[in-house]
Amino acid sequence: MGGSKNTKNIVAITACAAGIAHTYMAADSLKNKASELGYNIHVETQGTIGKENEIPLEKISEADIVIIASDVKIDMTRFNGKKVYSVNIKYAIKDPQKLIEDAFVYGEVQGGKGTKKGFVTLGKTKKQGILSHLMTGISWMLPLTIASGLLMAIANLCAFQTEYVDSLGDYGENWVLGKRVLPNFLMSIGGLGFKLMIPIFAGFVAYSISDRPGLAPALIAGWIINDNNMLGVSVKVSEQSVIEPGAGFIGAIVVGLLTGYLVKFLKSIHWPKFLSPIVPIMIIPIIATAIMACLVKFLIGPPIAHLVLSMFDGLSSLEEKFAATGIVIAFVISIMIAFDLGGPFNKTALVFGTVVFYQTLADAMSQGLGYWDANFVPGTASQAAISVPPLGMWLSTKIFKIKYTKNERIMGNAAFGTGIVGITEGAIPFAAADPFRIILANITGSVVAGVGVVLWNNKFAAGLGSPIGAFLGYIKGPLWPLSWILPIVLGIIVTALIAGLLKRKITDEEYELYLEDKRKARERRIIRRINFKLFFKKPKLIFSKINKSQKNYWKTFWKNWCEYWKVIFLSIADFFVRIWNSFISVLLIIKKLFSKKTAEEKANKIEIKENRRIMLQKNKEAAKKEKEDFKNNYYLTMEKLEKEINEAKK
Repeated sequence: MGGSKNTKNIVAITACAAGIAHTYMAADSLKNKASELGYNIHVETQGTIGKENEIPLEKISEADIVIIASDVKIDMTRFNGKKVYSVNIKYAIKDPQKLIEDAFVYGEVQGGKGTKKGFVTLGKTKKQGILSHLMTGISWMLPLTIASGLLMAIANLCAFQTEYVDSLGDYGENWVLGKRVLPNFLMSIGGLGFKLMIPIFAGFVAYSISDRPGLAPALIAGWIINDNNMLGVSVKVSEQSVIEPGAGFIGAIVVGLLTGYLVKFLKSIHWPKFLSPIVPIMIIPIIATAIMACLVKFLIGPPIAHLVLSMFDGLSSLEEKFAATGIVIAFVISIMIAFDLGGPFNKTALVFGTVVFYQTLADAMSQGLGYWDANFVPGTASQAAISVPPLGMWLSTKIFKIKYTKNERIMGNAAFGTGIVGITEGAIPFAAADPFRIILANITGSVVAGVGVVLWNNKFAAGLGSPIGAFLGYIKGPLWPLSWILPIVLGIIVTALIAGLLKRKITDEEYELYLEDKRKARERRIIRRINFKLFFKKPKLIFSKINKSQKNYWKTFWKNWCEYWKVIFLSIADFFVRIWNSFISVLLIIKKLFSKKTAEEKANKIEIKENRRIMLQKNKEAAKKEKEDFKNNYYLTMEKLEKEINEAKK
């Protein structure tokens, strides 16, 4: 790795559940701190794009310690014989120095008791939480979900044509997906992606628990539990529909966990020595596949599928009963979208809208009706509600800055990036940190948007489920495009206001950071006002100042631009990582609510309020003085610059 003989060498791997934000934040944090401490470090990231900056074998051999900061399953076979220290990724971001120091002290040699060698676990391994296994499945499934959904949206957009319709006696818009090769092909690819999504999720949940031997059995069992024909479950689905309801994510969770722990049990059996070479690649996969296939087919598969289908039937019956207005179905769909922000309820609502649309489209066309006679209510409500939580949290961080930590204010920008393209997961970090208040705000705002677009009789055919979907999609409605944009914007505002009003103000160090950001923003405003005045009074001075800084302008601009988008795309937080901590926090809050306050606590609360009032008064006076000093210093600087220019001219 280079450096002196006394310099310690570190190799590290970072990987978060989503594989987007915290993976790279942790890598940067470790690099910076290791460099500051004088260590050589090589960090490999394992995000959605796969392995980046992969650790060479020679650096592994030279490493004094291997640090694994990950929320998902990492293959450890290449580190056999090395000292390894594994932690949750949040520790690499929060306190990298302590992590590095602890790694040298508490790291254990890979291949000893409690570690893996090849496919076999030696001794008792450290327990991983179920949520960690589920996050591994989600991280592998996420790219497939996004790609399939976007391809289906593009197929829908390409499947329209304007032609003369005899029944109307005029030109109309016809949906001709089956008659066009490319849109039909894209729709089939999207449907295939949604079918593969379930077994992929189940497979990598099992992989996280039991390593590679669990992958094949879970993939096969995951396919079976989502295939109604194999389960013998009868479902009425249109021939034109590329998606059909099944056991879905609930079934995939059950299959993944059962397969993983079954394979883990089979691995713990002491097999005869002569069978050892073929145990992980032949015996365990065959036994586990046979057991799980039979278990899914004859025992757990049909009940789980009927459970999920009953959810669909319940939504369908609501739709049929209240078909005149669609308010109730839009209400239910919007709640499901916002409740778990991309989880099983969210995905069930999205699939339900798609299935209802294709089934009613087939029925309408069989009766000689047109494309717009299909049932758009569930799909339209879900797409209107889907962007409200992240965009609402973004707006709330802008309006109520004093209620959010600095990290949350940064994540607010990331939430805008995800929300504007219709990805609900951007609101997960806020819900994880404060579930009761944020989920309530998300649900309320989403209901306002979902019910609003249905009341205005909008019909979402394809595009982005966000305000800009009005311009990047195919949506019909009265008073276009206001009928689509206004309900969603109103929902965003409702979410922002409820979240901001219910949250508590930040305190201690976070409050100091807020004041610092506020001071810097005030200075920027002063500079802009002064420069604006000087532009008219002394334009030469301003132009000379611009020319002076022009040399490094583009370099600085691109650096800042890249950093900004890096924060946006890399700041989707790990909801499943923090959910357990959030659950504990909720229990503590509930305990605190029901505990009686002593006289001493009441007195302390009054004292804290009084101290805050005094501090705010002092800060206000100090800010006023600081503003005047900054203004005077800036004018002196500009006068000095003017003198330098005049002397240069002479």
